[in-house]
Amino acid sequence: MTLVEDRAHLVTAANDAARRAMIESQLRVSGVNDLTLLAAFAAIAREDHVPEAARPVAYMDRAVPLGDGSVLAPALTHGQMLTAAEPTLSDNVLVIGKPGAYLAALATRLTAHVTVAAPDGDWSGDAPYSLVLIDGAIEVAPAGLAPVLAEQGRVVTGLIERGVARLAIGRRLGGELLFTKLAEADFAQLPEFAAKKRWSF
Repeated sequence: MTLVEDRAHLVTAANDAARRAMIESQLRVSGVNDLTLLAAFAAIAREDHVPEAARPVAYMDRAVPLGDGSVLAPALTHGQMLTAAEPTLSDNVLVIGKPGAYLAALATRLTAHVTVAAPDGDWSGDAPYSLVLIDGAIEVAPAGLAPVLAEQGRVVTGLIERGVARLAIGRRLGGELLFTKLAEADFAQLPEFAAKKRWSF
């Protein structure tokens, strides 16, 4: 084995150990215990979804800056989202977000069909969706969301209210999205879904 191969082997082993530690010390202790979901976290290399310079901190219990103004949410945030979403193999899933790729990779291990789209992208491609995962926090539900969501379809996201982000699950009922707020969670706000500023005098 060459020095380069030996170093690569050590890095892989360290990342595998960090992934196991993330599952045990961040997810399990916080109520993310579904075995299928934990297997998805074990299978997806989180370090592959951050810039090379950020790989040493990919498994820390915090958001990881991606260098373009966006962040990769903490693993626990994604674990809480997927626990609330309860994805099934029959779900047609839309992941909205920047970057969205890590959450989409997890979802792909849990369901049969996943589409990824940017917050300002075209969401209609494989609509209607039975499940929409918004990889970040919103202040207002985007107007284009309800039309691509199946009746009784669900949306899982962070919902910002009075400056506090909470995990929320919404359902489409009669063309309208109704949200139920759950626990506080570590979401980064998506500026595309910010509320319009109100003028005050």
